[in-house]
Amino acid sequence: MQVILREDVKGVGKRGQVVKVADGYARNFLFPRGLAEDTSEGRMKQVEAERRKTIQKLDRLEQEARELADRISKTRVELRLRVGENGKPFGSITAQSIADALAQQGMAVDRRKIALKAPIRSLGEHTVEVHLHARASAKILIDVRPE
Repeated sequence: MQVILREDVKGVGKRGQVVKVADGYARNFLFPRGLAEDTSEGRMKQVEAERRKTIQKLDRLEQEARELADRISKTRVELRLRVGENGKPFGSITAQSIADALAQQGMAVDRRKIALKAPIRSLGEHTVEVHLHARASAKILIDVRPE
């Protein structure tokens, strides 16, 4: 029996896919839980329209991520770090502090997208990568100066 998946089903397929499953599996598991529905000509057209709409949305999101990556790569962020008498820094620069600095410059970036292996604990210039999308990333120059 062919069914259209309404949700991702592990081992079967992803949402919106048309898959062939056993009749009993469809009747006893997929249909009662609302995970799938029977294929009909009208529903197939609707699924195809939803698929085209999703592709357009993903393309738009990718384009926005590329534009933001261009803006970020041209940006230089200056952050301050407290230092002691002998020049030893106290504290560190984290992904959250970088995200806050970017937000102040009008570029909203989630801190989890900033690829910082370890907090920055030294003065000077550091290059950090920002992963905005699977196909769009940027490198940002972080200038850490004493407070």
